[in-house]
Amino acid sequence: MIITLKKDTPQKEVERLISQFEGYGLRVNIIHGQNWNVFGLVGDTTHLSERDILADEWVTNVQRVQAPYKLTNRMFHPEDTVVDVGGIKIGAGQPIALIAGPCAVEGDEELCRIAEDVKKAGATMLRGGAYKPRTSPYSFQGLGTKGIMYLDHARQLTGMPVVSELMSEDKIDEFEKYVDLVQIGARNMQNYNLLKAVGKMKKPVLLKRGMSATIEEWIMSAEYIIANGNPNVIFCERGIRTFEKYTRNTLDIAVIPIIKEKTHLPIIIDPSHATGNWSLVKPVALAAVAAGADGLIIECHNDPAKAWSDGMQSLKPDNFADLVRDAAKVAEAVGRSL
Repeated sequence: MIITLKKDTPQKEVERLISQFEGYGLRVNIIHGQNWNVFGLVGDTTHLSERDILADEWVTNVQRVQAPYKLTNRMFHPEDTVVDVGGIKIGAGQPIALIAGPCAVEGDEELCRIAEDVKKAGATMLRGGAYKPRTSPYSFQGLGTKGIMYLDHARQLTGMPVVSELMSEDKIDEFEKYVDLVQIGARNMQNYNLLKAVGKMKKPVLLKRGMSATIEEWIMSAEYIIANGNPNVIFCERGIRTFEKYTRNTLDIAVIPIIKEKTHLPIIIDPSHATGNWSLVKPVALAAVAAGADGLIIECHNDPAKAWSDGMQSLKPDNFADLVRDAAKVAEAVGRSL
C-alpha cells in the first residue's frame, strides 16, 4: 500500500502516522520528496481501509499495490540499485559486466588457463561450477570444495571476482570465504529455505530464473533474499522451457525491460543455457546488450569437445573475444560501454 501525505505535512504528523502504521505490525518505507512524503507499507494491509486512512487530514492519496513484492518494487525504490561484486559494479548504466568461464571446474591448471584467456579477451569476472546440479545422477557432479579452491587460485592469479553456484546451506561458510558472487541456479529458484539463508549472507547473489517460472515468481524469490537482509541481488535470465526444441531453452528477451520497469535490480543474460548451441550464443548476446542487459554470463572452454559439462554451448576464447568486440559496438550504439 502506498500513502501520499499532503504537501508540507508537519514532521510530528509524519512521525505520528509512522507510529500508527507500525502499530499495525507493518514496516514503513519512506520516500522523502522535496515537498512530499510517501509511505510504502510492507506487510498484510488487507485489514486497512483506504477510506479510513483518507479520513486523516494529512493524507492526500492511498493506493493499493497489487504486486505482492515490495522491497524489489521500483515504486518504493525509484533509483536503480548498483551491486558491487569484488569491485565490479553492476547496474544503473555501469559498464556491462562480462562473466565468462567453464560450465564446470575441471582442474587447477585448466581453469587458470581459461581464466587468463577470457580475461585477455575482455572478461571482468570468472564463472565456474564446483557443485553441479545435473539431471542425471550419473553425470559429473562437480569437484566440490576442491573446485572452489581452484576458483580461488584463479582469482588470485587474474584478479577477477569469481561466480559459482551454491546448492545447499551447509556450504554457505565456504562460499562466504571464497566466492564473490553466489549463484542460485534455476532448479533452486524456489528453494525458499535456501533463499532465506543466502538472505543472511554478506555476498551478493545472482538469482537465475527457474525454467518454468513466471516473472512474478522470479521477483518474489528475490524478495525472499532481500527480506532476509541481503539487498544485493542480480537477476539472471537463462531461458525458460517452452514447446520449442531447436534451442535448449527459449530466451525471454522482453524480460530485460520488464525487470527494469518493475524492479530496481540489475539483470544479466545467460545466452549459453538459453540456446544450448555455441553458434547461437553471440547473436543472442548482442540482442541482450541492445535490449539493455547489465551483463552477460557466458560459458567458455579451451577445448569444448572434451569439456566435462555443456561443451556444445561453450565458446572457445577466440570466439569469446570476437563476441566482446561486437558487443562493444552494440553497447556504444545504445549509449553503453563494456
